[in-house]
Amino acid sequence: MTSTVSASGAFDEGSNDAVAARHSAAAGAAAAHIDVDARAVERLAALVRIPTISRHPDGPGPRRDPEPFERFIEALPTLYPRVHEQLTRERVGEAALLYCWPGSDPDGATTPTVLMAHYDVVPATDDGWTHPPFAAVITNSGPDGGDDAVMWGRGTIDDKGCAAAIFEAIDRLIAAGFTPQRDVLVSLGDDEEVTGRGAQAVVALLRSRGIRPSLVLDEGGAIVSGAFPGVDEPYAVVGVTEKGITTLRLVVEHQGGHAASPPPLAATERLARALLRLNRRPARARLDPTTRTMIATLGARARQPLRSVFTRAGLFAPLLVRVFLRTSAETRALVRTTRAVTELRAGHAANALPERAEATINMRIAPGTSVAEAVDEVRSAIRDEAVEIDVLEPSEPSPVSPASGAGWDAIVQAVRDVHPNLLVTPYVMMQASDSRFFTTISDHVYRFAPFRMSAAERACLHAKDERIRLSAYLEGVRVYEALVRQR
Repeated sequence: MTSTVSASGAFDEGSNDAVAARHSAAAGAAAAHIDVDARAVERLAALVRIPTISRHPDGPGPRRDPEPFERFIEALPTLYPRVHEQLTRERVGEAALLYCWPGSDPDGATTPTVLMAHYDVVPATDDGWTHPPFAAVITNSGPDGGDDAVMWGRGTIDDKGCAAAIFEAIDRLIAAGFTPQRDVLVSLGDDEEVTGRGAQAVVALLRSRGIRPSLVLDEGGAIVSGAFPGVDEPYAVVGVTEKGITTLRLVVEHQGGHAASPPPLAATERLARALLRLNRRPARARLDPTTRTMIATLGARARQPLRSVFTRAGLFAPLLVRVFLRTSAETRALVRTTRAVTELRAGHAANALPERAEATINMRIAPGTSVAEAVDEVRSAIRDEAVEIDVLEPSEPSPVSPASGAGWDAIVQAVRDVHPNLLVTPYVMMQASDSRFFTTISDHVYRFAPFRMSAAERACLHAKDERIRLSAYLEGVRVYEALVRQR
């Protein structure tokens, strides 16, 4: 074949040189893409290897070690130099960080887009982990099978994965010469796992500056499958609200004595009876409006006969509540306030009766209810005035953000830019996040980590063997990139 050149000077499409040029360009672009992705993975690994473990400042154990937090803060400019050249950075509170990427429209400074994450993690030791939690080991596949490479480590999903993906997205946009129309703020919390005081300080700072974000996106939902009865395809769940969170401390005081002559109902037995009564009387189940919308949205893709029931959620609400209560722990949590006994304390010697027995209960308050209602249900279930109930750090369910309008549409479009035609639904986030504090300065607060997560991967949050598939992580980077391009 003869090489020819068109009148414009370009290679003719049919020539050997043209074909070679196209192949060379495609190979170069592919190599560059692989190189960028490889660096993205390396930077996430570097952050996961820093053990930024949060411990409650008022808890019985040792306070957190500040050294890893300082090391994390110092590592960011080295890992993302382009981001730190273009964005300003403020340290807020003890170790929270607030970045600002100025937009082209000055009016956008008071209505910015806020991308949130936190870089503290819950404690982890090597015990029981397939790979050490702070080694960021990468394997060719995970326990779920398949050929996806996997990074193992505490924080890969909760929540350094989001933090790193946000920085990667901004870095790529800067490299492409992009400037957002309105300001983009990045809020990195340092204590989300314990108190959220860093995020509260950021909110106070933004409020003092008259800033009301037009969109706030934090961790929360994900791209999942198999969690909703009858729906086989994957779908994205975006939190438009989240449950409240409250800690109860149940306390029983009783005169101690020698264990050789125990009374019929000592402090420990009385506390145990209270917990058993509480377990037999779970909170009332109901369908809140957001969950009804989710059921109708996902139900339209369900297999029959479930589809006919799900798309008539209002008519079949009592039946749906029963179905959700029997399906899984995740679906049960969608329809009621949950209670989990997380700590038990009593006694000081093996042969002495405890003078005080305590239990800590973590409650997640369902939308449409309140902390007061949840505590009243606990009192009614226990039916024992000798059991003291202390309410600690009460937080009500968050206001519901709209599942329509510019902010919501931008999230949906960003997801579908990367995952075409993916079903996206609002839902109630069952965990608590730093985003709940932002509801005081924005009406458009959403919770979504843009990663594909299997049921096994979701089960590893706050547990052993937390991990993320690298393909899912890199897709998340692209979702953040697509979202910022729209803002």
